[in-house]
This record gives sequence, structure tokens and C-alpha cells, in this order.
Amino acid sequence: MNIAVIGAGAVGGFVGMMLKKAGHDVTFLARGRHLDAMREQGLTLHHQHGTFTEHDTFTNQYEEISKADLLLFTVKSTETRQAIELIKPYKKANAFVLTLQNGVNNEEILADAFGETHVLSGAAHLSAKIEDPGVIRQEGEHIFYIGGLHPAQESYAEEVVRALQEAEVRCKLSSDIMRRKWEKSLWNVTFNPLSAITGAKVGEILDDPKLLQTSKQVFAEMLHISKLANIDISENAAERVFADAALVRNHKTSMLQDREQRKRMETESLCGYFVKLGRSKGLDVSVLGTIYSVLTFIDQAG
Repeated sequence: MNIAVIGAGAVGGFVGMMLKKAGHDVTFLARGRHLDAMREQGLTLHHQHGTFTEHDTFTNQYEEISKADLLLFTVKSTETRQAIELIKPYKKANAFVLTLQNGVNNEEILADAFGETHVLSGAAHLSAKIEDPGVIRQEGEHIFYIGGLHPAQESYAEEVVRALQEAEVRCKLSSDIMRRKWEKSLWNVTFNPLSAITGAKVGEILDDPKLLQTSKQVFAEMLHISKLANIDISENAAERVFADAALVRNHKTSMLQDREQRKRMETESLCGYFVKLGRSKGLDVSVLGTIYSVLTFIDQAG
């Protein structure tokens, strides 16, 4: 399979490297110091089964994706619309886009741009980071859920899942991928925005009584938003949110990492979207709404 990774950060780099190691033709699009390092010394992945390095196609030239059958769309949600415009001129008409991004609103944006039948979605449960430019470290267990937005995509979604499984990526096909994305967002929204404001790691939120109470209030608001959006969050998924958090106590959330690196945070996808949806349905989202207003100010202040 010919694959292009649009945004070879931690998630895209991990998946792309695993597929490359399995024999697929993979092109990595990146920029900045990360791209410079990959061009000079290759991309190194440290993961639970070892370390390996690839010296192949690392580029910032979007025309390099013109032969790709599958585009792994792993840019930050803040860059979704810009990346769409950059790949539009070079994407093959029959190529599929698989988004592994945070949040639940990128699918709609991608479907508007490329058509619902050409967009797949994935929920990535993965602890990975860019340790240094050109170096990605993945720790612990991981699992990906992949599914189509349209019934006509089922056979291709199955093909993608098989390719990932053969590449030793733990992956399952989902018949209701947007529910899976909402269930992942339940954890993300409970911890990401709060950690970005406070600078606290996940364990520090759990250990501080006031922060823990605030996180539980956000969690409750998210459950109400999900219900009003007709998303059937499973009891098991809801019960796992704080249990899973206890397993990654030293984890710095992606929003906190972005803030520390003075990058634009995914405030809209991991906070604002849900606040606006809740308010549109008449729901009191005062806790999450307050957090959103503070994060918006932080983002605007740079």
C-alpha cells in the first residue's frame, strides 16, 4: 500500500514507521526542526518491542503524496483546514483519508472537503511523544479503533485494519467509530483543558482534591453533552475514565505539551466544540465553559 503521513508527529510518526517496517511505501510530511533532523539522520522510533530507524522519504513538498492510496491525516486539529487546502491539488481522486486526530469535529470538515465516502476515522489510544527532533518514543500498551463514516467503506476499512495488524499495530475495526471517538474525547476533555490551564500532570489532578472535583464536574458535563448529542457512551467507557487516568499518572497531556512549547493548543476541538454544542442544547456547561474562556485568552495572548 502506498501511504502518506500528513503530519509526522508522535501519532503519525509511530503509525507510519510501523507500516514502513512492515514493507509499505510510506512518505512522511513534516516541517521545522523535526523535518531537518529526519532528513539528516532518519526517523527513530523507540517503542515497547525495540528501536528502529528509517532513512526514507521525509519532505515538506505536498506533491510527494500524489501516488498515495491512503493519507494518514495526523495534523493538529488547529491545522485541519490549512492542511486540506495543501493536499487538495495532489490527492488522488480515489485515495482515502484516515483521520487519527483528537476531537470529534474533524471528520465533518474532511467529509465536506473530500466526500464522506472517502474519509475514514480512527480513535488512537496511544502514549507517544516527539522526544527530540527526529526521535519518537512510544510507551505502554496501545490500541487503535478504525471505521468508516459510510457503509460503503466497510471493505476498505477492513483492509486498513488488516494492514495495521500485520504491521504489529494493535487495531480493531469499529462499526460505530464516532461513538469510539466520543468515548476517547470523554477522557481528553476531562483532563486536557484542565491540565493545560494548571500545568498539572494527570496524577497531580487526581491527587489535588479541588482539581479532582473540577475534573469530575467536567466529566459530568461531558456525559450530559454526549447524551443530548444522541451518543450512547457505554457504561464501561465512562467507568474507565478515572481508572485509566490512574494508569498514566506521569502523563503530560497533549494540550499541556503544546502550551509549554508555546504552540497553539487544540482548544476548540478539545473544549470549545463541546461547550458550544452543550449551550446550543440549553445545557449548563459552566465549568467547562469557564475553562474554555481561560484557554481562549491564553491562546490569543500567545
